[in-house]
Amino acid sequence: MVAVDDLSLAVPRGSFYGFLGPNGSGKTTTIKILAGLLRPTSGSARVAGFDVVEHPLEVKRRIGLLSEDLTLYERLTGRELLEFVGRVHGVKPMDIHQRTMELLFLLDLDERADQMIVDYSQGMKKKISLAAALIHDPEVLLLDEPFNGVDPVSARVIKSILQKLQKTNTTIFLSSHVLEVVEKLCSEVAVIHRGRLVGAGPLDALRSRAKMEAGSTLEEVFLKMVEAPDREGVLSWKQ
Repeated sequence: MVAVDDLSLAVPRGSFYGFLGPNGSGKTTTIKILAGLLRPTSGSARVAGFDVVEHPLEVKRRIGLLSEDLTLYERLTGRELLEFVGRVHGVKPMDIHQRTMELLFLLDLDERADQMIVDYSQGMKKKISLAAALIHDPEVLLLDEPFNGVDPVSARVIKSILQKLQKTNTTIFLSSHVLEVVEKLCSEVAVIHRGRLVGAGPLDALRSRAKMEAGSTLEEVFLKMVEAPDREGVLSWKQ
């Protein structure tokens, strides 16, 4: 069974890029390949200028990853996790301490910093995972369904952090099956369905399409793209 088939994407440096598609469309597989966790059977992928197969360590040094299935050292406290991840990435001890304090405060975890992660709520686990992904100040941030299972308060905090990062030169690649999430955060979007790229380009192209089709919403345009991926004019093609 093919999970991702002939996917061709170019994500601009410094962009907030949405990777949109239904559940099971190949989003997580794509992110695992980009993060060096899964080896592609064909083709190639480059992150921050490095091939993910030929230079996996260089890629890992430059990315921060928030995966959908949170794999955490739950017998560590939140503070201990960030310090550990910082050391793994070779961050200077003084910088680790400063970044840890900043991230715990920004993500509203400072009062629970010395509590073991096993006792965290799902929303808190998402936030400490995001902090761990940011501790080494990555060039590229890969986010796989970051808002799944997150309470509204935690989701608002995470969105605020991501919007602040958008103003820096950090490249953010966010996967989601929820159009509303991508619409509020991202400037560009790629749509994937059954492992194949439906279209990719500026989010404004989706909005323009919705205006052109009387009575259409963004969600309706998205569904039409999924149902008829060979339809031209919806987004600019990059294949």
